[in-house]
Amino acid sequence: MVTQEVPHISRCLEEAHSLDEFSTSYKEVLNTSNMKKSEVSGVMAKADIKPKSIHHAKKWSDDVENLYRFQQAGYRDEFEYKQVNQVDMVECWPETGFVKKLQRRDNTFYYYDKQRECEDEEVHKVKVYVY
Repeated sequence: MVTQEVPHISRCLEEAHSLDEFSTSYKEVLNTSNMKKSEVSGVMAKADIKPKSIHHAKKWSDDVENLYRFQQAGYRDEFEYKQVNQVDMVECWPETGFVKKLQRRDNTFYYYDKQRECEDEEVHKVKVYVY
């Protein structure tokens, strides 16, 4: 019988600690309210967290725009993109904060403009995941 070791949250915390990205306390790492957005996404990408619920966007916002771009490239959101491609950062336009470039699952790339690309008639198609 072959057994595999399943990575636990403690291993994720050890990796994070070795990279000096997070606090050494597991309670502080798991409490996302006192963390920066990049730290939260890093923990979620390493922990393989699945969404608890989903709803569709009702009106456009910066977050909906970025979700639209991730979903065009074949991902749920930034967390899944980072998990699949094993990257820490997503290239964004400094002026707007919108996603600049994404690698699709077939290893081709999508390049996006600085301006809004999600038109009003497309907003209701964007899925917003709740973790």
